[in-house]
Amino acid sequence: MSDLRELYQELILDHGRRPRNFGPLPGATHDAIGHNPLCGDKITVHVRMDGDVVGGISFEGQGCAISQASASLLTEAVKGRTLGDVMSLFRKVTALVTGRDGDVDREDNVELGKLAVFEGVRQYPMRVKCATLAWHTLHNALEGKVAEVASTE
Repeated sequence: MSDLRELYQELILDHGRRPRNFGPLPGATHDAIGHNPLCGDKITVHVRMDGDVVGGISFEGQGCAISQASASLLTEAVKGRTLGDVMSLFRKVTALVTGRDGDVDREDNVELGKLAVFEGVRQYPMRVKCATLAWHTLHNALEGKVAEVASTE
């Protein structure tokens, strides 16, 4: 179990230090800003929808390794997915991280793939907001909510 925990930590640190899809997104159709006032994390998510599919996604901002890794992994996970799939993934990830995972079973964890690394964050309540900030910001972007969102988990 400790080997798995170490692997998860390495994945979070890798994405935190070298985030994927970081920077502006030319042609973005949806944008939103998220802010975690407790620790200062601030993220802007940019999405380009091609019909009902996420054709491109990126993020900008700064924050702790968990918030940066979460945003980085989010961009890898949702690119190419339909809006319905993204919203379903949003519900599963936030349920997993917050511990309200009655709707998340082991099959979902397989579907979540690398995103399952954030399951351990629920043991650190102050870090839950860090891990869910990018997800709430993406949700707001796709819902067309342009006001800055403060992480609510």
